[in-house]
Amino acid sequence: HKAWIVSLQDSCLMNDRKPTERVAQKARTREALLAAARDILAEGGTLTVTGAAARAGISKATAYRYFSDPAELVAEAGLAVAVLPYEDIVAGADTVRGKLRAISAYIFDLSVTHEAGFRQFLARNLDAWLADPRPRTRRGARRVPMFDRALDGHASGIAPETRRQLVLSLSAATGVEAMIALFDIAEVDRDTARATVLDICDALIDRHLGPDTP
Repeated sequence: HKAWIVSLQDSCLMNDRKPTERVAQKARTREALLAAARDILAEGGTLTVTGAAARAGISKATAYRYFSDPAELVAEAGLAVAVLPYEDIVAGADTVRGKLRAISAYIFDLSVTHEAGFRQFLARNLDAWLADPRPRTRRGARRVPMFDRALDGHASGIAPETRRQLVLSLSAATGVEAMIALFDIAEVDRDTARATVLDICDALIDRHLGPDTP
């Protein structure tokens, strides 16, 4: 019976991690397509979704789930923003709260530093949606696995649904979306916007993990 219980617990843990693993796999597939697209552009070739898929060794059907419009692929490949590894982003942060704040700040700062490129990329995404509003995989989603990884360090563990909701909430509260809301609607300066992003991050941590979470 003990062995059966351990096996069941292991199975539950594996099932809890599957959504995160799928997100990571999607991110790898997307990056492979973008790398192939950048190679084609660097060679002066004509970029198509089919061509990028062939270069990356990915099926045409899979590629079109990520980029149904070549203009969208061109916009993101052209953005070519280098993102630091997770370890570099959270370097110096030795608590869960510190790591989550570091990721929130980094993703926001990245958007502000490359504001014109991100705005153009968002515009291409919206144009593609107007042309074809059917659901499809969009964008890099780099922040999602980063936030999830940071929560691995929570000492007491987190219920799967709480973990998922916190990652989703944090993901929605930074990046180009937060930048546009704070710059264009709230009309605040960069420092105020950044402080607001971190305030929201703290509030979400307090709500889901408790105010005493370090």
